[in-house]
Amino acid sequence: LKHKMLIQVCLYFYCKFLWRCLKFVMRKLTGRCELQRICYNTKPGASRTMKIETSLRDSKSKLLQTSVSVHPDAIEKTIEDIMELKKINPDVNPQLGISLQACLLQIVGYRNLIADVEKLRREPYDSDNPQHEEMLLKLWKFLKPNTPLESRISKQWCEIGFQGDDPKTDFRGMGLLGLYNLQYFAERDATAAQQVLSDSLHPKCSKFSKAEWEKKRMDKAIGYSFAIVGINITDLAYNLLVSGALKTHFYNIAPEAPTLSHFQQTFCKGPHGHNEFNRVREKFRKRIIKQLQNPDMALCPHFAASEGLINM
Repeated sequence: LKHKMLIQVCLYFYCKFLWRCLKFVMRKLTGRCELQRICYNTKPGASRTMKIETSLRDSKSKLLQTSVSVHPDAIEKTIEDIMELKKINPDVNPQLGISLQACLLQIVGYRNLIADVEKLRREPYDSDNPQHEEMLLKLWKFLKPNTPLESRISKQWCEIGFQGDDPKTDFRGMGLLGLYNLQYFAERDATAAQQVLSDSLHPKCSKFSKAEWEKKRMDKAIGYSFAIVGINITDLAYNLLVSGALKTHFYNIAPEAPTLSHFQQTFCKGPHGHNEFNRVREKFRKRIIKQLQNPDMALCPHFAASEGLINM
């Protein structure tokens, strides 16, 4: 075992040495550093940003290594420092600075998005917090606009897929993040959310035609708990985010830093309409990961790479 580990370590350093030699030769032949070659030869989006991220992270320069985790306000100064370190004249290569800035905004933004999402996940639902209570009551109003909630503690909550008479106990796993996502779906795509909820309660009375369901990429429901499935999809989206699997998607759809709303839009693409979610979840996760291996992939069609990416 020790012998095998020693071989792997030696192989790692050997490959690293060869890679550095190759980079040196390429710079001499092209007159451009690796960052320049990536920006000039790779189209904007995930393909370029992920290559830039790898190049910066694996650099022997401390400045380049730390550039992927600087504060957003320090990105412009960081680009200037990188250009100076690489002896690149910004007047001769104005496009390089613009391209690097776009990439760093996405890279740093993704790290910050993870921090924002993690903060929400770690914050427990507090029934003594007026803001938390207001969000929960809004969720009811968005999903059941014509049905008044008789009381805060009520069996009515089961009608929108919670397990008991007080939803706060169902948010333990994902904290406020689960509530944020459910409210976002119910508010931003009210028609779809109410239809999915209706089908969860009355699966044989769907008002969507087959074409409409296919357009919205939903499965025909056969009875499920709307809120609980939504919280489980939040967990799935969270794990995809933290693992880095969603970089491809976000780097393709966000011309600058990906935000919480981008994450919530991703949540809305989950398989909400299915009663056997645990089985479907793994199948769905594998399909998503496979799709995200394509550097041109964007999970939400209406979030197709912005035209703003074209000139970066």
